[in-house]
Amino acid sequence: MAVLAGIAAFGGMFAVLVGAYGLRQARRVSATGVRVQALVKRRPGETCEESVPPRPLLQFVTEDDRVMEVVCPVPSTRRRPVNDGDNVLVSYDPADPRNVVVQGRERLGPERVFIAGGALVVLLSVTLLAAAIAGR
Repeated sequence: MAVLAGIAAFGGMFAVLVGAYGLRQARRVSATGVRVQALVKRRPGETCEESVPPRPLLQFVTEDDRVMEVVCPVPSTRRRPVNDGDNVLVSYDPADPRNVVVQGRERLGPERVFIAGGALVVLLSVTLLAAAIAGR
């Protein structure tokens, strides 16, 4: 029982760290990244009839005049669609321009879910470990 609780606690801590890292990266790029307008482009070979449309490409020019095309980090929704030909404001990391955040659509929920879920698993593991030790 103690081994399983330890493995679960390790997995939970890993989830917490992954969520915290993703949250930190998104906030860092949003706050200190270079802001540019990006053109939304449909991926080559993509059709409009697909039930779940793939994420479009974002094309922008970096400060050193490189043209970058990256997959949009957020999906298109009915409330806030990302349509072919639209312009969106993005922040990119100058050290790695492939790391982008679409301004106003950061979607920090998945990172928060990782943190909360990992913390819950760690708490459950510690509780199980304490119960196993007390039961001896």
